Amino acid sequence: MHGVEKKAFASPDERRSPAKTDMEIVNVGAVKAARLTLQPGWRWSECIKPIAKTDSCQVHHVGMVTAGKMHVRHNDGSEIDLAPGDAYVIEPGHDAWVVGSEQFVGYEFDNKAAATFAKR
Repeated sequence: MHGVEKKAFASPDERRSPAKTDMEIVNVGAVKAARLTLQPGWRWSECIKPIAKTDSCQVHHVGMVTAGKMHVRHNDGSEIDLAPGDAYVIEPGHDAWVVGSEQFVGYEFDNKAAATFAKR
């Protein structure tokens, strides 16, 4: 193992592309990181639920937003809007959707989320 390491999302170790979703995953040291690009009209319950086969997203998300906006509604009734510059933690048990006509771009840093989200 080297003292420094980098990977480019332009040349990911893995790529997933379900409906209105592009996800590039890179393995950097012991960390899996993902760039998530969601098109306008994307909604978890429409685009990912058929893959996940759960009533709500059961993935724990930790990340930051670089473009676009997303609304998240948790099963506990809490809701939040995410926008560029926001860091976030989203607990399992939620639905989410892109707001507006701009694509959403977020970077995820939870190993399990990068390993499992939108995976067939």
